[in-house]
Amino acid sequence: MTELGGFQDRVARVDLSSGSVDYEPIDDEDARKYIGARGLGVKYVFEQGADVDPLGPENLLAFMNGPLSGTQVTMSGRIAVCTKSPLTGTVTDSHHGGWSGARLKWAGLDGLLFEGRADDPVYAYIEDGELELRDASHLWGTGVHETRDTLEGEVDGSYGKNLSMMAIGPGGENEVRYACIVNEDDRASGRGGTGCVMGNKNLKAIVIKSTTKMPKPADPETFKEGHQQAMKAITESDVTAPNEGGLSLYGTNVLMNITEEMDGLPTRNGKYTSTASAVADGWPDEEFDAEKVSGENVRENILVDEPTCHSCPVACKKEVEVQAMHKGEEMNVRMESYEYESAFALGPNSGHTQRDDIALMIDRCNDMGIDTIESGNMMAMAMEMTEEGRLETGMDWGDSETMVEMIERIAHREDDLADLLAEGADRVAAKKDAESNSLAVKGQTIPAYDPRCMKGMGIAYATSNRGACHLRAYTPAAEILGVPEKVDPYEYEGKGELTAAFQDLHAISDSFDICKFNAFAEGIEEYVLQYNGMTGLDVTEDDLLEAGERIYNLERYYNNLAGFDGTDDSLPARFLDGEGGVPGQGASEGEFCELEEMKAEYYDHRGWVDGVVPDEKLTALEIDVGPGTGVSTGDSAAPADD
Repeated sequence: MTELGGFQDRVARVDLSSGSVDYEPIDDEDARKYIGARGLGVKYVFEQGADVDPLGPENLLAFMNGPLSGTQVTMSGRIAVCTKSPLTGTVTDSHHGGWSGARLKWAGLDGLLFEGRADDPVYAYIEDGELELRDASHLWGTGVHETRDTLEGEVDGSYGKNLSMMAIGPGGENEVRYACIVNEDDRASGRGGTGCVMGNKNLKAIVIKSTTKMPKPADPETFKEGHQQAMKAITESDVTAPNEGGLSLYGTNVLMNITEEMDGLPTRNGKYTSTASAVADGWPDEEFDAEKVSGENVRENILVDEPTCHSCPVACKKEVEVQAMHKGEEMNVRMESYEYESAFALGPNSGHTQRDDIALMIDRCNDMGIDTIESGNMMAMAMEMTEEGRLETGMDWGDSETMVEMIERIAHREDDLADLLAEGADRVAAKKDAESNSLAVKGQTIPAYDPRCMKGMGIAYATSNRGACHLRAYTPAAEILGVPEKVDPYEYEGKGELTAAFQDLHAISDSFDICKFNAFAEGIEEYVLQYNGMTGLDVTEDDLLEAGERIYNLERYYNNLAGFDGTDDSLPARFLDGEGGVPGQGASEGEFCELEEMKAEYYDHRGWVDGVVPDEKLTALEIDVGPGTGVSTGDSAAPADD
């Protein structure tokens, strides 16, 4: 039991096979060592064992908020979903914003742990610290949007007032390996296939009803000092300043023009590093231009609203409205946020820059409950395979109309091609001898930063504990935005140590659980003050950074036990020197990613041996590898058989 401020000290453990619901406190030592949200969620998953089948009833699906979730802390509306990924086979955590995390805390729970598999579809209803399983047979087969509307009609409450919902669509039900969990405002726990696990468990949705009951700080004076300091930093930052900074004006898609201009936007399945370099190398579509799908273009032409998440002054969400063709008919689409990563994958990386079609695709992905990044990249992979003759019935570059249809086909696994693409890049590559067409690391495809331009992203992708990911270590903060200081994106020396520092810092913020955009303005000093003020602890900056390191090493150790080592810390061949560097005429022409040099620096800094966490590191970080893991303290971290 923990008496730390910021916790409700109540977690619901649900056995979906039997329908039983039990409640347990938060272990005090775990709360101190792993903070909450991502850290505690991964600890619960670790205790379940690394050898579980991701699509077996024994796999744990944990929804966790953190000690700062639902508080006055800026951008504290997030929640972590932790499980073993059916896409990568690694431990994964995927977060979403909005109000779900805050409402779960206000409803009296720190987390939800789902085990087993229900015989028939169910949804979980939560109110006043109690969870009830209800029949969801009538919801099975419906999209997220219809599910949202139906559940609001069944429950005495309303979204935006006292209800939140987290649900899967047909993608999760049909076990698309990159299916996601989407809340009522189209905020998605997008990566790693958390929605696939939820669908496998026959869990359609989670509905939370609560009034606003923000936790009070255990040390009000320290919290006030930290909160005021954080707000000052956020309002004065060029990146986050409300109504002035780039994120506030243009959302995450402020990066589209920036990465295009610095020649760091993966294009046409990562063959090129910008739309301009593709055109310069002979791409025939002269209208192919990333500016057409940029945040500036979106704001000027299709923006209709700027909603925000709990306790967030930045309001990076950019709601848009477009007229688009779908199934032969023009339809009005009003979509919650036009995001950079989604626009990259569904646009330039797939060979087109049709702004309104991308809005429709994002909306369809949200409704079907599948990851926008993975969906776009899988279709880009199929386009390149078609071009090279690896797919007889495939897809053509830039065919946005077919892309819209394919999203729904994938979600329902309607045909052979859709069923193949629903399996993810590694399985497609293995089945079709198409490793050269895959942009995946550990089974998950890259987001919108080219590692031949931003070398830090190369080592960050390779060593990410959940497959290719920009959010494990957001090195573009330094390489593009100069936070905390500007570094040369083309320089590889020093990037191993920089990546490890970002990985540990983001493990902290993910465990609080607050938005990573805080890190564009705040630093470890603000984190310590707010954390101490809320919990009543008296940790130092070094203590908190050690907790971040502990969390990252626990995840790495889990992956070691699941069969991963340094040989998996790689990148797609086209980013390395084997293919002669980047074609075209941009700043990245001829560049490749010096991965091996960065890995050596990174492992040395981490204290890992060939990508494996040694016993002495586990001991130094006080990582308990006791019951439930299949190992005991003192055993080596040699990978298990695959």
